[in-house]
Amino acid sequence: MPSSTCSTSSSASSTRPVTGTMLELQVSSQPERPKTSSSLGEQRKTPASSRPQTTATCSAPVLNCEPIENKIRKKIKHSWRSILKECKEKDVHKKGEIPVSDFLDIAEKFELDLSEDEVKQITTKYDFRNNGKFAYCNFLQSCILFLKPKETSLLQRMIIQKPQIPLSPGPQTTTFFSAMLRIQPQILHCWRPMRRTFKSYDESRTGLLNIPDFRQVLREYSINLTEEELFNILEYYDKNLSSKISYNDFLRAFLQ
Repeated sequence: MPSSTCSTSSSASSTRPVTGTMLELQVSSQPERPKTSSSLGEQRKTPASSRPQTTATCSAPVLNCEPIENKIRKKIKHSWRSILKECKEKDVHKKGEIPVSDFLDIAEKFELDLSEDEVKQITTKYDFRNNGKFAYCNFLQSCILFLKPKETSLLQRMIIQKPQIPLSPGPQTTTFFSAMLRIQPQILHCWRPMRRTFKSYDESRTGLLNIPDFRQVLREYSINLTEEELFNILEYYDKNLSSKISYNDFLRAFLQ
């Protein structure tokens, strides 16, 4: 959910907040039923008009609040589940937004230490409807996921190098965000050995894995995705339906 994940738009009034169902997260993953690779292939060929998941476009920010988000990111990472729970309790209509005053109470409770000017900037950015409501779903995504590689100086050592061919992302659906947030703690715990395993499957050293191998590596580290979750992740990382996924792009989203 980073500010950099949002698509560009010329007007804040034309954007819509993410629906409240985006972050119906499960702390522990549900066991999935085994599936054949052919069923996934059939699912990925389904026309867009008949896909079960509606795309929720991430609205473009009004302001660049990256310095503010970087300042509070560490605290958000440690307590985002509790913050999410508080926000959902106040979101009685399940629209993914709460009154700005309620957000300020939550920010104070979790000691985000925002100045008056920072509060004004960040609440303006996430008031997509210009109605005094704060889009907490988008805010949390911006602070936890890194779907766009950040710029680094020549003196900084990158955790994972940028790909030679930049990622051309697909749609960011509600299920995509929910799945990425659900597996984030597991990925952070084992990403180094997981990356080595990805490389062991990538014999040609292209940085790409076919879908069965990609899923097999995740299973080896007890990361089980449902059919819908995998479909939406593939839609994002394999927009052109090449049946290949960049494992470095996938890991990078959790690490910057």
